Amino acid sequence: MNLNSVADITLKSHLKGLSGAQAAPSVQNLGDKFAAALKDSLSEVNRVQLSADHAAQQIAAGETKNLHGAMIKMEEADISLRLMVQVRNKAVEAYQEIMRMQV
Repeated sequence: MNLNSVADITLKSHLKGLSGAQAAPSVQNLGDKFAAALKDSLSEVNRVQLSADHAAQQIAAGETKNLHGAMIKMEEADISLRLMVQVRNKAVEAYQEIMRMQV
């Protein structure tokens, strides 16, 4: 076995590799990405809710007989809303935990 072909796994070689690495993204950049993801999720939940409302209105008005499709849309809306509430609860819980930290 040729020793030159073995990968260098020493700490010194890893530190050399890190010196050329780019800086980590800023906190503001990460915050903007999180806000955009949250906004997209909220708009998707809203879209699903509106779709379920429209399906329920169509059933009530007698415009469609697809009760199964309407029920599926309403269940999707319910599940997506429950998921968003849980995400909100976790975010509030994390914020409260951060505020309790002593500096």
